[in-house]
Amino acid sequence: MFDDKVALIVRSDLAVWQKLNVAAFLATGVAASAPDAIGEPYVDGAGRRYSPMLGQPILVFAADVADLRSAHRVAVERGLTIVPYVAAMFATGHDSANRAVFAEGDPDALDFVGLALHGPKKSVDKAIKGLALHA
Repeated sequence: MFDDKVALIVRSDLAVWQKLNVAAFLATGVAASAPDAIGEPYVDGAGRRYSPMLGQPILVFAADVADLRSAHRVAVERGLTIVPYVAAMFATGHDSANRAVFAEGDPDALDFVGLALHGPKKSVDKAIKGLALHA
């Protein structure tokens, strides 16, 4: 039904609150980078309007840091849209601080706790190959 795919990959050893936080932030990154993927607003039976959401499923996968780095490498090679979240971002309090700690990380050994990937279905599937859906 969709030519593209959205996948969130969240590190499996995080606390539940961290997993939820990471998934929420990653989803906003996909929405920001793919405005054409946003559906129509929701309207209830009383005519009240609600905000639209992404118009396609988002699959959430579990991974360890090695799997996240592997998915990142494939995503870079395939030119996918990548939304990163690294462990140091848990210690910051705002967006500019998040960008600063991300920029300070070793690009060849980022301490990923999550990634969102968006792009052609086959390319996303290559990046997430072998990963299981998050339980």
